[in-house]
Amino acid sequence: MKSLEELKAIREAARAGMNVRKEDGKETVRVVVGMATCGIAAGARPVLSAFVEETSRRKLDNVSVSQTGCIGMCQFEPIVEIFAPGQEKVTYAKMTDEMARKVVSEHLVNNRIVTEYTIGAAQ
Repeated sequence: MKSLEELKAIREAARAGMNVRKEDGKETVRVVVGMATCGIAAGARPVLSAFVEETSRRKLDNVSVSQTGCIGMCQFEPIVEIFAPGQEKVTYAKMTDEMARKVVSEHLVNNRIVTEYTIGAAQ
């Protein structure tokens, strides 16, 4: 980086990459799995794998599955957050791979939140 203009170009490229992607006119739904040490110890790795496998099997091209670090609520791990454009974030708690498959089927495919798995129900 040799100039302020280059820095601005890098910043704009990063901002553009953070925006919700659109594929074929569809906005992307983001599934984020907490993969900090506490999440991994609680079983987040099979949960992440289940989301990746199930969304791939169902060819859900408008869904991106990713991982993040600490979400900050270790007692509820494994935690999954779903960000859908124009909707409030949904946080699922104490997830298993079977629960993840149901969330894909109900929430991501049929747009029905699985309320019994949400953070409020897990307390």
